[in-house]
Amino acid sequence: MPHNKTCILVVDDEVRILRLMKQILEPEGFQVLTADNGQAALDLFDMENPDLVLLDIMMPVMDGYTTCQRIREYSNVPIIVVTGKGKVEEVEQGLSCGADDYVVKPFSSKVLIARAKAVLRRSKIWAENIEPAFKAGDLEVDFARHRVTMSGKELEITATEYKLLTYLVRNAGRLLTPDQILEAVWGEGYIGESHVLRVNIARLRQKLGDDPQNPRFVATRIGVGYVFLTPD
Repeated sequence: MPHNKTCILVVDDEVRILRLMKQILEPEGFQVLTADNGQAALDLFDMENPDLVLLDIMMPVMDGYTTCQRIREYSNVPIIVVTGKGKVEEVEQGLSCGADDYVVKPFSSKVLIARAKAVLRRSKIWAENIEPAFKAGDLEVDFARHRVTMSGKELEITATEYKLLTYLVRNAGRLLTPDQILEAVWGEGYIGESHVLRVNIARLRQKLGDDPQNPRFVATRIGVGYVFLTPD
């Protein structure tokens, strides 16, 4: 369903949190939809086609990890996990399920708004200027059409994965430090958040069919950073 405003689907089993999210987001000009469990969120997602999902983890009926995975089966809409589970391994699990970002409760309303706006920006075409497609072996990145294909088959990647890949290929052959990549793709507020980069690199490699022990595309330089290998 088309929306006049940017539409955010908030999923949380606490009524208090749902009300708080509406109070924070609606004054910023967002349309806010709410669901109190994962299954209800999927049903509403299919009907309303929101622009962004803010997703709790611990919920009845269907938890946030499963909900995120189900959405990723057919949609690249940005997803931010918003939860009280803030351990590094929990953050990595949320990102591994396909989330684009992770906010830990309790959170600052300003931080939440900034993260939401940032991930919405990343979901749009990153480059304004049309560039020639990048080709490396059977991989092709079509900047003009915002598509990534492997052997002619389009890959299903998230907005953040696309921005990560395009940053790497634009710097093909150049050794990039984790902080350089984090600042370019996520923003300077993410400098030092190496686990965010590590999880997204792993997801990108999986989708590219890239073996980290014998990489064709993304190589790791232990203790230094990453390099996108130039084509033969």
